Amino acid sequence: MIALGVSSPSSSSSVHHVLASLGISPQLHTWRASSFRGIRLVTGVRAATPLSNRSGASGGRMVVNMAKREEEMKEIRVKTTEEINEEVIDLKGELLMLRLQKSARNEFKSSEFGRMRKRIARMLTVKREREIEEGINKRLSRKLDRKWKKSIVVRPPPSLRKKQEEQKAAEAEKSS
Repeated sequence: MIALGVSSPSSSSSVHHVLASLGISPQLHTWRASSFRGIRLVTGVRAATPLSNRSGASGGRMVVNMAKREEEMKEIRVKTTEEINEEVIDLKGELLMLRLQKSARNEFKSSEFGRMRKRIARMLTVKREREIEEGINKRLSRKLDRKWKKSIVVRPPPSLRKKQEEQKAAEAEKSS
């Protein structure tokens, strides 16, 4: 599709007749602020579409991801504060293991960094929402958070525990 814009109205009638004879539909425009004097051809003109229609296939993906997030938030809200604290500790340990894998140049999924960080953030958000419901102000919340972090007992993350258990099972099979 070709769209044509003519800048000066005086020359538009002659150009209009020539283009009409060629079967091209001209569009008459007056460009007041422009110094352009001539014919402007534009090929492949697209009609303006709403933003929701432009996204196409990726829009469906976005809706699915939002639905997954909502489900994940519902799962987190069902848990008790103690369970949330335990899972935050485990996820932070997993994040440490990922960092170690990266520094050792082992194979790992780089998308796991963001996924884990976001999951931790969602859990801490739910934890803070509960504190707000209880009437705990920001200053006291930070004080409790510091106390909680100091009370954390260092333990291996679940993935490392699983590997250690597999190694012990393999050693037990070899010895018997």
